[in-house]
Amino acid sequence: MLCCSAQIRSAWEDPDRTLEIAADCFSRAARSGAKMISFPEQFATGWDPHSLQNTGDLTGPTVSGFRKLAKEYSIAVIGSFRETFTPKPRNTAIAIDSRGDILTTYAKIHLFTPGHEDKTFFPGTSLATFTLEGVQIGLAICYDLRFPELFRLYRRKGVHAVIVPAAWPQSRMLHWELFIQSRAAENQMYVAGVNTVGTNPVDRYAGESMTADPHGAIIARAGPEAELLYYEIDPRVVEQARRDFPVENDRKDDLYSILLQKHRE
Repeated sequence: MLCCSAQIRSAWEDPDRTLEIAADCFSRAARSGAKMISFPEQFATGWDPHSLQNTGDLTGPTVSGFRKLAKEYSIAVIGSFRETFTPKPRNTAIAIDSRGDILTTYAKIHLFTPGHEDKTFFPGTSLATFTLEGVQIGLAICYDLRFPELFRLYRRKGVHAVIVPAAWPQSRMLHWELFIQSRAAENQMYVAGVNTVGTNPVDRYAGESMTADPHGAIIARAGPEAELLYYEIDPRVVEQARRDFPVENDRKDDLYSILLQKHRE
């Protein structure tokens, strides 16, 4: 399945303008034959760990805009927005199919506490998966990449790929590549990180959206500027990798639990 990572700079706190930028991405990706397009973290507004502006629910203008574009260009989309929630908003990714129907949503589980994101947002507690063109896909967001347990759970659910919308700063790009490759190789799955670019009031971003295959090899990499990055997800490659090198059979989850309990004691 041909996919597209839209490495585009957001119009800061201007969802209407950002959706206009997104429309061009939808059009170009659809013409190129992509079945799915993914955008960076909180793409409609730009990621801000402190902002309560432009929050909305699944019927709000941001999600409605993504649904309209998906239907218009007949391409599935993974977007990201600030979701209205009690007691605080959630940082949420959403998957929408080519008919404009919502497939699933994922609220960011690991909020970026070094940037005090937890003071403004409420963490998610659930995984999110969907199937598109025979590919099983999971969702994660940015800082989640640092937590291998989450990707391990997706592996146990049989996921072929995890898409990771992000606002990963230029200062930690070494970690960005390291974690994408590691999570892919550990779990023998595709991992696609979709980053933003440019400088905004929060930080500076260097792009380098990339996708690693089930062996951990980088198969697609963007540069530091805005661009559309294309890559293929082939579930047969995932299944073959897991057959040829069945590392899953050598895990000792029961023992890990016992050792963890002993450590706590």
